[in-house]
Amino acid sequence: MPQPTRGDVHVNRPLTNVSIAYIQDAKDFVADKVFPNIPVMKQADRYFSYTKEFWFRTNAKKRAPGTESAGGGFGLDNTPTYYCDVWAEHIDIDDQTRSNADQPIDLDRDGTMFVTQGLLIRREIQFMSTFMTASIWTGSSTGSDIVPSIKWDAATGDPMADVDKEKSAVKSHTGFAPNCLVVSNDVFYALRNNKLILDRIKYTQRGIVTEELLAALFGVEKFLVAGAVLNSGAEGGTAAYGFMVSNCALLCYANNVPSILQPSAGYTFGWQGMFGAGTQGNRIKTFRIEPKNCDRIEGEMAFAMKQTGADLGAFFTTVLT
Repeated sequence: MPQPTRGDVHVNRPLTNVSIAYIQDAKDFVADKVFPNIPVMKQADRYFSYTKEFWFRTNAKKRAPGTESAGGGFGLDNTPTYYCDVWAEHIDIDDQTRSNADQPIDLDRDGTMFVTQGLLIRREIQFMSTFMTASIWTGSSTGSDIVPSIKWDAATGDPMADVDKEKSAVKSHTGFAPNCLVVSNDVFYALRNNKLILDRIKYTQRGIVTEELLAALFGVEKFLVAGAVLNSGAEGGTAAYGFMVSNCALLCYANNVPSILQPSAGYTFGWQGMFGAGTQGNRIKTFRIEPKNCDRIEGEMAFAMKQTGADLGAFFTTVLT
């Protein structure tokens, strides 16, 4: 055997230019992209809601000489409220572990990203349970959830016609046409392979169905894919990975920016007034815990998600076979 051996001349050590971490892309999270965020200074407060029916009729009448004009008024509700729950997560980094870590591990950087990812996942879960759920939207042609008679992944499925019908229904109830379509990941891929959609785009660009192209086909400003993945298994147990929603789509009108005298199917209230928080009620803190000889990286996110116009949305469920 030759001396020295390969094991003598090289001692394995971690590479400094590569590491593996399953950190989800921010584009897969839609909670901050559908409805406007309203920065608020107080954790809880009220807002005004004008009664819709008064704004869809007229009191105007012909006026004879010397007579008063016809009068009217509008209803106003000052009881709607929001309350920003505070969600928090932390990771502790002890001195000994930090001092012994090899490159490219940076526990402070990695810990911050870990905490941030956890908060993004939590916010996405809250969005799905608040907005991407059945039996809460009333703007459709039936006043309830829509189950397409011909599924969108069927050979004769026509999702564009189905969406157009519900866009018209929402407009007829509210005066506002939906400008946003949010679909689950499986629905997105079904649309990419839908025969009628492929037929419409076969002479455009490269004939590839993108999210931007689908936005144009469906006539909405925003076409979003809810593609975030959740491990619902308990720590230490068997992992259970899956998309947060499936086989559904939400068509809605979302005001582009928070505004007075304007409707929106929903809003997110971010508690910016919490000390050090950003506009979405988010903050990251690092502080020393001396008895444990560690530094704690703690993230918080304080927000309230509110459906503010059930009639401004139509929910599609069981759209695939």
